[in-house]
Amino acid sequence: MKFRFAATLAIFSCLIGHACVAMAFESVRTQEISECRSGEIATWNDGKDRPAIGAELVFAYNPTNAPSRFPESVVAQMVSKAAMAWSQCGVPSKLLHRTEAASAAPGVIWVRWDEVESRGNFGLANLGQRTISLSTKAFDLLNSMNPGHDARETLQMTISHEMGHVFGLLAHSRRCVDVLSYYHDGKGQKCYKRYPQDTVRVTEYRHTLPTACDIERCRKANGK
Repeated sequence: MKFRFAATLAIFSCLIGHACVAMAFESVRTQEISECRSGEIATWNDGKDRPAIGAELVFAYNPTNAPSRFPESVVAQMVSKAAMAWSQCGVPSKLLHRTEAASAAPGVIWVRWDEVESRGNFGLANLGQRTISLSTKAFDLLNSMNPGHDARETLQMTISHEMGHVFGLLAHSRRCVDVLSYYHDGKGQKCYKRYPQDTVRVTEYRHTLPTACDIERCRKANGK
């Protein structure tokens, strides 16, 4: 009885101020992040998934040329957080401090700020060079166009997205919430949302870290 009364009260509260729609949106998006339903894994066929570039991945962060609003400790934590999240797919990974990485084996994957190698993108992974290059100009432009937006969210998403390629996911997802997603294919087709009626209520609909479908794809790509 208490549950029914609480539910009725919640519904009534929702109707005031149109909170129901916002609650429904957030609930569905949270579900999309945490679960991967049958048939939801789909890509834009712009690449072919394959195993990660190593049985164990070691990352390091180089803060040279980083925007001042991104302290080294903050970005290093983002790299570590993304690596830990992706390692759920069965490929162990870790972050080394740059002083340790400098004397480590050549297999270290460097996350760095490199305007040339990022090629006009927020970030770009180069599997051959074992680098993830970030663009200072892109984040400066984002800050000038939308100074109220917390760019740390976009930076975490960028690092997680590019790291996904290192873990073997070369194709981009058609599920909007996946960190590996592209919102459209440039030809009129749009990504998939469980609640398509909703307009985007966050700066980025995609998650900042790998979702359940991202992890499932990664496990399949790596034979887990």
